[in-house]
Amino acid sequence: MGVFNYDEAFSRNIGWVTEAEQQKLRQSRVAIGGLGGVGGVHLLTLARLGIGQFSIADFDVFDIVNFNRQVGAVVSTIGQPKINVLADMAREINPEVDLSLFPEGVKTESLDSFLDGVDVYVDGLDFFAFSARRATFSACEKKGIPIVTAAPLGLGVALLAFGPGGMSYEDYFGFSGCDEDEMAIRFLVGLSPAMLQRGYVVDATRVNLTERRGPSSIAACQLCAGVVAVETLKLLLGRGGVKYAPWGSQFDAYRMQYSRTWRPGGYKNPLQRLMRGLVRRQLAKMTQGR
Repeated sequence: MGVFNYDEAFSRNIGWVTEAEQQKLRQSRVAIGGLGGVGGVHLLTLARLGIGQFSIADFDVFDIVNFNRQVGAVVSTIGQPKINVLADMAREINPEVDLSLFPEGVKTESLDSFLDGVDVYVDGLDFFAFSARRATFSACEKKGIPIVTAAPLGLGVALLAFGPGGMSYEDYFGFSGCDEDEMAIRFLVGLSPAMLQRGYVVDATRVNLTERRGPSSIAACQLCAGVVAVETLKLLLGRGGVKYAPWGSQFDAYRMQYSRTWRPGGYKNPLQRLMRGLVRRQLAKMTQGR
C-alpha cells in the first residue's frame, strides 16, 4: 500500500475546482445528520470531493432491509453501527479526514457541539424524523449555517436549500400545530411541489404514511448524493447560483423530467394548498384499497 497523498488523491477534481479551492474544501467542515439511505452516500461522495472535516450523527445499526439502498449495508456489517461503518469507509478514502462522531444521533442537547465550526449542514435524516429535523434546522438557521436537503422521491431527487436571505424551514413547511400525518404530507409536497414521482407506483399498498414506510431505491439515493454534492460545493466555495427556498428543484429519472419551482409563501401558497389536498385524497384512496 502506497503512502496517502491528499493532493494526488484528489488531483482529478482540479479543472472543475482550482487548486486553491481544493485546499478550501480540505479545510471545510460539513455536518451530516443521519447516515442511512442518503446520509451514508452523502458522506462518501463529499469525502471524494476532498472535503476534509465532517461531523456525523447516527444511532442506528445496519439490517438486511437496508441492502437495497444503503451504501454501508452488506452481509458483514449487519448489526454494526452505521456511524462506525461509514466512518471507516470515509477513512479508506481519506485517511487524514477529521471526523467528529455523534453515535447517539441528532440530539437537542448536543446540537451546539454537532454544529460547531460547520460550514454547511446536509440533511440525511429519515423522512419521518420531524422532531430531530426541526430542531436541527432551527439551530442551523440561528447560527447562519446553510442547509441542503434532498429527498429520494420515486426514482428521482427533490432538492431544497435553506440559508440567509431565504425562507425559514418552518415558514416554508408550516409544521406548527400539525400532527405527524399532516407533517408528512406537508413535507412531501414542500419537497416536491411538482410531484413528478406521481403515477408510476406499481404497488400502492407499500405506501403507508401512518406506518412510516414506503418503497425506496438506490438509484434515487445516488441521484440525491450527486445533486447535494454540487450544491454543497457551490456553497463552500462561494460560487453563487444557489437558490434558497421557496425555490426548489426536482429531477425524475424515470420520466426524464426536470422542474424548478418557486412557491412564494411556502405552505400558504395556493398551489401548495391544492397539491396537499390532492395528496390527501390519493392517500385516502390507497387506504381504502387495502
